[in-house]
Amino acid sequence: MALEDRYGLPLSTTSDQAASAYREGVDLMLAGWTGTAETLERAIAADPDFALAHIARARVHAFYQQGDLARSKATLARKLVAKRGTERERSHVETLALAIEGRLPEAIAAMSEHIESWPRDAVVLSLPLGAFGLFAFSGMADHDRARHELCERVAHHYGEDWWFLTMSGWAMTENGNVARGRAVTERGFNLRRANAHAAHAVLHAMFEDGSIEAADRLVDEWLPTYDRAGILHGHILWHQALGALEHGDAARALKIYDDVLQPSATQAPPLNVITDSASLLWRLSAYGHAVPKALWVEADATAQKLFPKSSLPFADVHMALFAAATQNREALSARLGVIEQRLADGKLPAGPVVPAICRALAAFADEDYAACVRELAPVLTEVVRIGGSHAQRELIEDTFLVALMRSGELPRARSLLDARLHRRPSLRDTRWQAAMG
Repeated sequence: MALEDRYGLPLSTTSDQAASAYREGVDLMLAGWTGTAETLERAIAADPDFALAHIARARVHAFYQQGDLARSKATLARKLVAKRGTERERSHVETLALAIEGRLPEAIAAMSEHIESWPRDAVVLSLPLGAFGLFAFSGMADHDRARHELCERVAHHYGEDWWFLTMSGWAMTENGNVARGRAVTERGFNLRRANAHAAHAVLHAMFEDGSIEAADRLVDEWLPTYDRAGILHGHILWHQALGALEHGDAARALKIYDDVLQPSATQAPPLNVITDSASLLWRLSAYGHAVPKALWVEADATAQKLFPKSSLPFADVHMALFAAATQNREALSARLGVIEQRLADGKLPAGPVVPAICRALAAFADEDYAACVRELAPVLTEVVRIGGSHAQRELIEDTFLVALMRSGELPRARSLLDARLHRRPSLRDTRWQAAMG
């Protein structure tokens, strides 16, 4: 009898050990759990010609920005699957390889075609989902809706699958149906508690519906089951730090930063290293709390090593935050120049919002808050194009609010805060008291 993955799709291996390790490794990857790489290596050791194990391992390398390793394993997987692989496996490998190589439009097209034929290929379906997925980083203004609609289209193929409930629930949350999204995500979480993506998705729903105390309890109760080396360990505590700021508890937020988020302490992937550190330190400052300069300097030094050149817009925006906070106008100007050239060349799918944000931050660094407001005001509705989640992108609105306040436009700032509170009930007014005066 042919060996299969957990979703009933045939695997081109005759090794029970390889198939078993692959199934376990994929589940660990879909759960954001530790042991993923080691388990996939076991599958490769049991059958060195098993292409799907190699491409899955390549994807884990890509998570950690190990580009050379990821690309080399993708190349090997292509060769192996051409010799021994089904049509589904060849399409699977090619789609993941395109994503690993950063060929986003081609990867999205290949993913869409693949899912039409094999909707239960969860590894391929995972590519466009989440805040750092293909859709989020495509530059689309409607990527939240696109994720939700994709999940709705294939939902009948998955039923009560723990992974699918996790991701489809989060897609609902980000697309504005927070109550349903939280309920669906919690169903998936209850089916498999060893699932960091589910814990993370529930925290996003709690952020959106204002359940700050419940989110705090969830982290305290669940996190001890999750190893510090887990891909989302630091980011989950970043969410707890945001909750602390909701209550004006800057000391607790800074302690979380010191313990797990600062570059010398974290084991997170590079993109999380820079985005979590920059955004939390920026929020602390924006809400009127003192941030030791040494924290910015250390984090900026690491960020410059990890992302020395312009890359994803989401990364570029956070690098601009570092440059603004450290008043490194030269670095910000250089990165902005590259971004503007990419826009002029038609190679920036996210469009004018990216350089506009960077110009606004440059103005902020020069304490020209009126110019910051002028740059951001026309693009606030386009910020979604940079990717990430609502919780992460709210930072840009926060920057706009600070610029409004520092340029003396308090009535406009209050109006924006009122609109936010109407959109999403929480304690967001109290964290601005120090800044508003």
